[in-house]
Formats: sequence, C-alpha cells, structure tokens
Amino acid sequence: MKALLQRVTRAAVSVGGEEVGRIGSGLVAFVGVANGDTAEDASYLAQRTVNLRIFADETGKFNLSLLDVKGELLVVSQFTLLADTRKGRRPSFTGAAPPTQAEVLVQQFVEQVQTTGLRIATGRFQQYMHVEIHNDGPVTILLDSRERV
Repeated sequence: MKALLQRVTRAAVSVGGEEVGRIGSGLVAFVGVANGDTAEDASYLAQRTVNLRIFADETGKFNLSLLDVKGELLVVSQFTLLADTRKGRRPSFTGAAPPTQAEVLVQQFVEQVQTTGLRIATGRFQQYMHVEIHNDGPVTILLDSRERV
C-alpha cells in the first residue's frame, strides 16, 4: 500500500458537485492498494500516517505528528499511485489491487486512524472526485508499506 501525504491548512473533496468531505489543518492522504497488500499493510500505513513528525514545533523543526497537533485527516482512495510508467507513454495499473480488495483495505486504513480519536473525512471509493487542497509548506511525503525498515 502507498499513501501520499500532503500537509494542508484545509482540504475538501467533492463528487458530482456535492462536497462529501472537508477538513481543516492536517493531512490529506491519497491511498493506493497494490496486489498482495493485507490488513497488516493498512495498519502499518495508518500508524505511520498519524505518527509521522512532519509538523513544526515552536522552533520550526519537524518534531510534531498529526496526533500531537490534533490535526484532521482527509483520505482519498487513489489507484493511480500504483502506476507503472516504465514502458511507453501510457501508465499501466496492473499492479493495483482489484476494487473489491482495495476498498476493504482503504476502509481498514480509515478505521485504524479512527481509533486515535482524530477527526477524519473521506472521499468516495471508485468515484470521480475533485479534491481541493491548500498545501502547507508545501510538505508532501510518500509512504510505502513495502519499504519498511
């Protein structure tokens, strides 16, 4: 699983002109599920997302996590994170998990974050979405559950 995190001052997601999720200061997590990913991957990414120290402390150093700042999280499923662009000019998405498997793991990611008590909003799985992001910094970090220490 991959999660592309963007630190934001605010963000919103809409489907068909209807706003379905909005957050204030915190993170937007674009989450993609690969073939072979498991609940362990979802749990790992959820914990890394809420504990990653990418918010500045009083000295301006990245010392605080989403949990520390009591930030909010907007989760948007995004299979395009699994794009393979090594050949040709059109990306291949054969590495992305089938929608039924991906939806379950994205939901498990969301449920893991919900256990922290943080406010969370989501897009709608397998829908065409418009995402409005007010990137803060900008700070953008890619997490990959297959790249663990």
